[in-house]
Amino acid sequence: METDEEQRVLPFQLQFDKPVTSQIKIAEWNPEKDLLAMVTEDSKILLHRFNWQRLWTISPGRCITSLCWRPDGKAIAVGLEDGTISLHDVENGKLLRSLKSHTVAVVCLNWEEDGQLNRDDSPNLSTYEDRTPRFFPPAPRPPRTLGVVCGDTGFMDDNEDLYQELSNSSYQRFNVLCSADNDGNICFSIFGIFPIGKINIHKSSVSTPFVDKQSAHQLMNASIYKVALSKDLCRLIVMCSGELDENMTELRQSQMAAHGMNGSHGLVLDTSIFFNRKNELHQLAQQASNIEELTEVIRASLSVMIKQWSDAMRTFHEKFASLSTLIIDHALDSSPQEEFLSLLGGARTSPAVHQFLVNTLGEVGVKRVSKVVCGAAKELQRIVLDHMQPAAEIIAFRMGELRALSRWRARFQGIGLDEVLINNATERSGMILVQIERFMRVLASVEQQFSNFFNWLLKCIKLLMQEPSDQLLPYNRETMQRVKELVQFGGFSDSEYLRRTLAKEFQEMECSFKEAFQMPFLSISRKIVCEDLLPLFPLPSSSASTSMIIPMSISYYEEVSESVSSCQHGLVDYICFQVPNEPTSNISNCIGIARGFMCNLSSLKKSQTSLEAVLLSIPAGYECVDLSLYKDTHIVLLLNGTVTSSESSGDACMMVVQARDLPFISLSRSSSLNVWTSHQLKDAVVQLQMENEKVRYIPHSVVAPLAVSASRGVACVFAARKRALVYILEEDEDEVLDSE
Repeated sequence: METDEEQRVLPFQLQFDKPVTSQIKIAEWNPEKDLLAMVTEDSKILLHRFNWQRLWTISPGRCITSLCWRPDGKAIAVGLEDGTISLHDVENGKLLRSLKSHTVAVVCLNWEEDGQLNRDDSPNLSTYEDRTPRFFPPAPRPPRTLGVVCGDTGFMDDNEDLYQELSNSSYQRFNVLCSADNDGNICFSIFGIFPIGKINIHKSSVSTPFVDKQSAHQLMNASIYKVALSKDLCRLIVMCSGELDENMTELRQSQMAAHGMNGSHGLVLDTSIFFNRKNELHQLAQQASNIEELTEVIRASLSVMIKQWSDAMRTFHEKFASLSTLIIDHALDSSPQEEFLSLLGGARTSPAVHQFLVNTLGEVGVKRVSKVVCGAAKELQRIVLDHMQPAAEIIAFRMGELRALSRWRARFQGIGLDEVLINNATERSGMILVQIERFMRVLASVEQQFSNFFNWLLKCIKLLMQEPSDQLLPYNRETMQRVKELVQFGGFSDSEYLRRTLAKEFQEMECSFKEAFQMPFLSISRKIVCEDLLPLFPLPSSSASTSMIIPMSISYYEEVSESVSSCQHGLVDYICFQVPNEPTSNISNCIGIARGFMCNLSSLKKSQTSLEAVLLSIPAGYECVDLSLYKDTHIVLLLNGTVTSSESSGDACMMVVQARDLPFISLSRSSSLNVWTSHQLKDAVVQLQMENEKVRYIPHSVVAPLAVSASRGVACVFAARKRALVYILEEDEDEVLDSE
């Protein structure tokens, strides 16, 4: 018997049993590397290798509500409670980019790349090449000055290689990041950095094509659990709960009305625009996201420049403020500017100016102020030449590229690239270059004027100290004119020149960019529609259902069976979910599996149905804690024993079930949505038997989440007593261990 037991649990060999410092609430394996990202209850992100070596720990400072990996495993997306999505480098956890696509908590994330690029015979490859590196050096980064905070621009601080890769998406596979929030909004971002679309499932009506009639439905008070974009990017399956409202009176008299209309539902969204126009969207996202990054460079440059010049002028005013006080003390009726002009003209020196220059300011004070002001002017010139001007030049080039694309109406008008708006944005990008050139000329003149002014003050102070006379030699007209220009420019009182000129032009340019790029966002959003709705199982009242945590998993597999042969690109969707106990329908302790939901639309048009489902009954004495679809249509179930002895900490197990071999039942869609999917299956429940499935017993009480890696063939289970157990699921363990 023991030999049989050892053979039976061999695929689930325990590799590690390690303590964790805090209970884990989210865990995801890297799709390409042996890395596990975990989120603790206190919202810290931990990254561990397969051998449990910790690589880094970061804390965003806000509550983390969701997490997912970029398809190539080089970056990780983190959803926060305030609606922010932050992208982090896998190497060190540093912030790469942050997006504010939502206003409330981001409850789930899904990042999918175009799976069709894996096929050599695919005629629709994305072959766009960015031409900008041919003509320009690498794009400048935002300036960093010691002691100066430029504000939260949403970009990382260091010049990392991955940041350059994130910015230059020409060589990436086309990918889309989907994010959903607590208000029912689903947002789409190309490459995770360029927002391209949005849909609200509360406001979207679902027109379902049944075999015999059309039926319109709407979800109210919906809460999204999970979203999953298909590998061809054509469909998005949404798992949610909510109250179903239908514009048909017979629904309220149906079986569903007996249980109330609140329950868990599956939605299919048509996102085929991403597949059909991926080349055009790739080019748009490449140019627009780089323009946005370079816009941040200009904004950060302006922020640093304004602060540095304001600080220099503040120092200048602090040193010269005492002159106004001395003028008042000596009962004079002039201004500091008039006193200096009088001094420059060779008139009699007033006691206030004499006391200020000799006793208050002195040579040391003039030199210090001169160093601060002239140093700030030189730093402004450096920032313009090294950061702002190169960024503006690349922006103008990229806008020229977009202007050319916008004129190709047959391809780009369909994604909202408006020629008039792009022309206006291109003109504004040219105007910012003109303003930069003008500012550099003004800045050079101002620096020279300040330098002349301070040199003249030094000479005045030396003369007054050598010969205590109240009269100085007059300067020529040219010098007097320069000082008058300095006063007129505002060297004594005006530090807002940057904001009135360059910053104002930048704001106008930025507004034109937002207007131009908002049009593709709105155009794509209108083309993302709800196509189908599948009622899965009823739930209690809305207040109770919103707090329920229901294990769910969605995945897509290549399928060759006849029942799903109508699926686009040979992909079939599998939806796995736990069914809450229903005393009225005698359904208890069951797992539901549905497949072909995405494919059902094309089948219904042929008066057929490809939607199939099955109910699995959990073995007696166990309840499902979490579940995950695994490769080759396997399902990994994490079960807890319902009865625990006082001597043990719990009795749990992990079970793997092959879903493809289960006796699926074809579901009828020939009438309105008047029957829950779980109710159609209540008379055909498959009993899971411990002795017939691959099972590994766990000597702990376990908790969600269950983290399964399809690429590595491993699963991480978390015990209730803050322990992490890593199991090998593959028959061939050497393949997993070689990944080390």
